[in-house]
Amino acid sequence: MGILNVTPDSFAEARPLDPREAIDRALAIEAEGADLIDIGGESTRPGAESVDAQTELKRIMPVLEGLRGRLRIPVSVDTYKAAVAAEAIDAGAHLVNDVSGLLYDPPLAGVVARKGAALVLMHTRGRSKDMYGDADYADVAADVVAELRTRVDAAQAAGVPRAALIVDPGLGFAKRAGHSYGVLARLPEIGAALGLPMLVGPSRKSFLREAAGGADATDRDWPTAAAVTAAVLGGAHIVRVHAVAPMVQVVRAAEEIYQAR
Repeated sequence: MGILNVTPDSFAEARPLDPREAIDRALAIEAEGADLIDIGGESTRPGAESVDAQTELKRIMPVLEGLRGRLRIPVSVDTYKAAVAAEAIDAGAHLVNDVSGLLYDPPLAGVVARKGAALVLMHTRGRSKDMYGDADYADVAADVVAELRTRVDAAQAAGVPRAALIVDPGLGFAKRAGHSYGVLARLPEIGAALGLPMLVGPSRKSFLREAAGGADATDRDWPTAAAVTAAVLGGAHIVRVHAVAPMVQVVRAAEEIYQAR
């Protein structure tokens, strides 16, 4: 999954993209080998302020409309807002990637169900503005599984078919570095317990900062490669990344190791 952020404050991009640049970047992401693309109009980095639905739509809709009929790969919209998801799906999005797991705007599940889209349910606690306030776990893998199960139940109760669900253990979200590494190490256990396709998004995140020698986010692709490898070996079905071309090679090699095992 290639990441396309159209926000003015992304933690992992050198500068914001205007709509034309974003469209060109989306086409490049496809050419670099991504299997799907995730378009986001609100930053969810630690400390980020939330934005209203109209602001988010103003950022993503020109890109979605400009890509209609031009991309061959599926499009995901990275949003937790029901109103944004509804318009994005109508504009061609196939998947809604909800970082809140339906906690922030529960009616989102009904929108996804009515429109026949797929849904990613990510594990988190609290809001981006206070990302680490709830980072307290008795057993991080067991707690993530238990809390994601409640999110899966909520989605199914709203009419989203189980076959349309993907789970994401939420690396970096309400998790300190040790928690994120713990989740990566125990992905096989998490995946087996939930029994659903699993998306993992380690790309350039702050838990990799120390491994990168304190480097800024844009210089964390080497530790990202290690985390992507761990994710694939741990059973992830999708990895969400910024640097698509090199990570395609990383995934191919990791898949060969996985298959040989």
